[in-house]
Amino acid sequence: MRIVLRLSPDDAVRRAATLAASGKRRILGITGPPGAGKSTLARLLHDKIDGSVVVGMDAYHLAHSALERLGLAERKGAPETFDAAGYVALLRRIRAGEHVWAPEFRREIEDAIAGAVAVPPEVRLVITEGNYLLLGGEQWRPVRALADEIWYADLPEDVRHARLAARHEAFGRTKEQAWERTLGSDERNARLVIATREAADAVVAVPTTGEP
Repeated sequence: MRIVLRLSPDDAVRRAATLAASGKRRILGITGPPGAGKSTLARLLHDKIDGSVVVGMDAYHLAHSALERLGLAERKGAPETFDAAGYVALLRRIRAGEHVWAPEFRREIEDAIAGAVAVPPEVRLVITEGNYLLLGGEQWRPVRALADEIWYADLPEDVRHARLAARHEAFGRTKEQAWERTLGSDERNARLVIATREAADAVVAVPTTGEP
């Protein structure tokens, strides 16, 4: 049976710092279900490790107008609502050491802004986070090969649900709408991500207190 390394947040910072100090550009992926604290963990590592950059998979979400045209608006957040090929192409350019301007997802508008994140050649650690970094299939499988390590953000399910519902409320949904989304489409997507947990290089215990 494959043994998955378990890390505390402090352990995660030390391990990421070792990756950054290797002398080569490294790509560290952080995955986990919606509300598990991927972005929080990515920001923690970014704040602790000088010269690191965070690039999000969510920036490759298809625009809401495109999802409506495709009849996928109700499935927003599912694997097929992302430009996986575009995300993989970005990681390949990052891996090659190019100067890249990556897009950034803005929750307040539920869309991505192109060219918002600079990744210059001297950056030695690129942290990329998203739900489907360990998902199988032709479109998503290349992500695993392009990352040096992929960690799984782990959080008790009740805490994860509460944080996710609070996030939805913070961005304008009513309490009822927030929980409907949390336990509906978000949870269907979460099941796909949870099934990839054992493929991670490490599982990071995300603190159960703090921001959602």
